[in-house]
Amino acid sequence: MHDTSPRTADGKVLWHFSMSLDGFVAGPGHAMDWMPEATNRPGLIEEYVATTGAVLGGRDGWDAFPHAGAVYGGAWSGPVFVLTSHPEDAEPAEGVTFLSCDVAEAVEIARRAAGGKNVEVLSPSIGRQLLERGLLDEMDLHVLPVLLGDGVRLYDNPGGSPVPLEFVNGGPLEEVNLRYRRPGG
Repeated sequence: MHDTSPRTADGKVLWHFSMSLDGFVAGPGHAMDWMPEATNRPGLIEEYVATTGAVLGGRDGWDAFPHAGAVYGGAWSGPVFVLTSHPEDAEPAEGVTFLSCDVAEAVEIARRAAGGKNVEVLSPSIGRQLLERGLLDEMDLHVLPVLLGDGVRLYDNPGGSPVPLEFVNGGPLEEVNLRYRRPGG
């Protein structure tokens, strides 16, 4: 299986997350202490920094990590948009715009601000809504070999229908086979 090809700045709306093997993008209380310090793919962070024009996130994530300068460890700077139903109680932050609008309008605002580069969606609930409306171009997932068992799921839609996806990394693929064991096992 091939890794993904290098990311390009072509105005896409990307749902981008590192995720545990059991589908969590954060632990309980938005804990991120399970994430490694670095990626196993040289240049990956620099690739995202160069191709990202704007970030669209949600209020829960913002409240857990209220620092716009922390995107990609501080290597990226640009417009950050936080979609919330209650912007009036949000603490103002430089470079951050709090939006209270429909998710489709929020993604258009972010897309215009991205100036032809990509919009990274860093919110499970916003990503799900964009996926449902056909407004998401790609999902960029980095699956890590850890089981969290609890936390914030990437995709949570009880009672919903399955969402078929097309594998982008090199042709048709029905499944990805992974084999793990506990360290020292």
